[in-house]
Amino acid sequence: MHLEIITPDRKVFEGEVTSAQFPGADGSFEVLNNHAPLIAALKAGDVTLTGGAGGREVIRIEGGVVEVLRNNVIVLAEGTVS
Repeated sequence: MHLEIITPDRKVFEGEVTSAQFPGADGSFEVLNNHAPLIAALKAGDVTLTGGAGGREVIRIEGGVVEVLRNNVIVLAEGTVS
């Protein structure tokens, strides 16, 4: 699935992933291919991305919103922590 993480300043990540774990406002959750449509609030925490070759990347966000629709995932984050 295609994932983008965007802050007001810049695009932090764009690419294909096989799964993504998010720090939801009501608890963490994971999104996989063909996930049902979803819009959720995010709290500050780690977004963990897993790629097709088993690679893993962690991006720390300061909260925001995620939208999942037809294998496209967009995260509008308030900011990221380096």
